[in-house]
Amino acid sequence: MAEIVRPLPSADETPHPPREPHRPHQPHQPHEPRRPGGPGQEPLWREALGECLRRLRTERGEILAETARRAGVSPQYLSEMERGVKEPSSEMIAAVAGALGVTLADLTLAVTTTLVGAPVSAPAGPTAYALAA
Repeated sequence: MAEIVRPLPSADETPHPPREPHRPHQPHQPHEPRRPGGPGQEPLWREALGECLRRLRTERGEILAETARRAGVSPQYLSEMERGVKEPSSEMIAAVAGALGVTLADLTLAVTTTLVGAPVSAPAGPTAYALAA
């Protein structure tokens, strides 16, 4: 079987990609999780959980690293949980709850209370609800 060999283009024939215009340095913007809807929408469960975890930790006067160490998670992961960026597993939530000295039931109640008290704008039109059989 014959092999097709093409000569390499010379330096003056090599195509160069177009240069992008110079952009001034922009400071790093933290990544915001994508939210369905917009402002005034019901908060996500992970955001309410994070708010409760941070409140419990600061009420105890602890720094993030102390709580994370006791829970067996990295400080970065706990920080992401508190900011509502992570969807933690039930095992992770239980570990952090234990490190904060609360039961999973108490933490769930606190999250539910936060969600119930959250301001939510009324939908623009009628809302239909469907129940699964």
